[in-house]
Amino acid sequence: MKRIAVFPGSFDPFTLGHLDIIDRAEDLFDEIIVAIGTNAAKKYMWTLEERKERLETLFKNRPTIKVETYDGLTADFCKARDAKYILRGLRNTTDFNYEQTIAQANQKVNGVDSVFLISSPEHSFISSSIVRDIARNSGDYSALVP
Repeated sequence: MKRIAVFPGSFDPFTLGHLDIIDRAEDLFDEIIVAIGTNAAKKYMWTLEERKERLETLFKNRPTIKVETYDGLTADFCKARDAKYILRGLRNTTDFNYEQTIAQANQKVNGVDSVFLISSPEHSFISSSIVRDIARNSGDYSALVP
């Protein structure tokens, strides 16, 4: 049985922190699906198509990394792809506290386990919201994204 993990997020934008998690998780799984979720309540800076295209270009030479988009619950997306794991990166205890309850619910209700990797120290300060704020103010965010 293939070990498939889903790495969900809005990736608005995809950062070096996200890339670090995928790079380190690649040896743990046979396949990682970078799943770009959509949320009608969120206002995105980059379109879904732009985000998907950037990720497809980034991973074009890495056959174990797939890029897909989805609506709805992450656990339902996992089930539809036979993925038994949700991959998440944690920068700090705030991230852990937020992710813990979701992970426990996904395991109990849907049978999907979460695998957490701690961010590398050099990437722990990076968040998509910080990158968006820099971009909105015409700053140079190139050192924070692949």
